[in-house]
Amino acid sequence: MAVVIDGKEIAGKKREEAAVRAAALRALGIVPCLAVVLVGEDPASVSYVTGKEKALAAAGMESLDIRLPRDTGEKALLARIAALNADPSVHGILVQLPLPPQIREDAVITAIDPAKDVDGFHPVSVGNMVLGRPGFLPCTPHGVLVLLDEMKIPTAGAHAVVLGRSNIVGKPLASLLARREVNATVTVCHTGSGDPGRYTRQADILIAAAGKPGLVTVDMVKEGVVVIDVGVSRVEDCSAKNGYRLKGDVDFERVAEKASYITPVPGGVGPMTIAMLLLNVIAAAEGRAAVEARAAVEARAAAGPGSVHG
Repeated sequence: MAVVIDGKEIAGKKREEAAVRAAALRALGIVPCLAVVLVGEDPASVSYVTGKEKALAAAGMESLDIRLPRDTGEKALLARIAALNADPSVHGILVQLPLPPQIREDAVITAIDPAKDVDGFHPVSVGNMVLGRPGFLPCTPHGVLVLLDEMKIPTAGAHAVVLGRSNIVGKPLASLLARREVNATVTVCHTGSGDPGRYTRQADILIAAAGKPGLVTVDMVKEGVVVIDVGVSRVEDCSAKNGYRLKGDVDFERVAEKASYITPVPGGVGPMTIAMLLLNVIAAAEGRAAVEARAAVEARAAAGPGSVHG
């Protein structure tokens, strides 16, 4: 029977780290701030945003809550983003996806200052990730790596199979797993792969991020596999209080009998996504503080020995 990876517990450690670093910044007069932009009133998006804002407050950070009507035009949204880019008190910008059809997601993502791109979606952030340069990593893929690391699951030489090739999870996760410090051999399965089972049965580490509830069945995995379930879908359930329950891409009960480690849904990868977001906001605030400190030193040096010292 598999060891169930407790994403809530591991995320809690990362939230504590974020809170400690936030306190250090506040001692310097800097309050880490994330601007959260929501266009429309999609219930799932509202729930996600509310959860993020609560997590920020608990870690001693501020959130700038910007709610815009669903009929907001692309030009108006880009203008708001430009204003947030120019606001030195805002360290990170998060525009909740998906957006209404009149707004191009690519235009919005590329409009965000890469120094405030705490989602890690900007082309500059993606390029830095692929090249192994410093920068913001996308929260969910980064959270998956942290789970593997915290559980001391060997990745070097392991065959990691990723189900799904989205720009948010699948593609960046494949890139991160192939990094030299992780050193996994990576296979990416998608809708053009045919029978995914012929690949998943070879996996030492299987990461399901297809968004199809129950896709991975027990016959698709080998004995001892590590299973990370990123998928979260709402499935109708009349017995549930809200009329639905959350289900992952993996048939948890049966696959857990064969796997060595497995993440639940909910309570696995989800909490890690928010924890990684908090750490990205902290890193953005620390980066801004470092830039301002360097600028102050350079200004004093340029003023020369005759300048006034405070």
